[in-house]
Amino acid sequence: MIEFRQGGRRRLDRVLDPAFLAAIGDRSLDELRAMRDDAAQEETDLSYLRRLLHARIDIVRFEEHRRAGTGSAEEPSVVDALPRILADNAIGPAAGRGRHHTVQPSRAESHRRHVEALLADTGLSDVATLSDAELAESAEAYAAEEASVSDHRIRVQQVMDACNDEIGRRYRTGSASIDELLRREREGA
Repeated sequence: MIEFRQGGRRRLDRVLDPAFLAAIGDRSLDELRAMRDDAAQEETDLSYLRRLLHARIDIVRFEEHRRAGTGSAEEPSVVDALPRILADNAIGPAAGRGRHHTVQPSRAESHRRHVEALLADTGLSDVATLSDAELAESAEAYAAEEASVSDHRIRVQQVMDACNDEIGRRYRTGSASIDELLRREREGA
């Protein structure tokens, strides 16, 4: 399970620490942007991990439906159906905030290993060989992990929103200047 560790050194721990947003109104604009960027990177990483989990959930659900006979009469094996399983959104329509990600996952390899460890824990390397009980247990394990990741992702998005709100407030009240931002971008380019 994904867990927040008070005082931890991971980016997730820093971003979700209540001290991260303490005195947000006293932070410089550069500090606020850096804080927002840290939260955005963490949100991207959690979104990537969440999608990996969705793929595993989709595979398990396909196998459950195949066994229950709720699919077509000539339902292909999981391997044969894998491209379709991964292309479809079997767990339902997206329910997120529809944020556009401007960064790539920074820990894609560690997230992949995390999901593979879950796979090893549940024996999901070949869903067709699992008993119905093992398949149901796998579905529960993935769903619990996905719920944990989603909860943390929402909390990180709230931190991003707080940073964006403060940045926006400064521009609205005139304590930050668009002209200054554009000048700095020109100089930095």
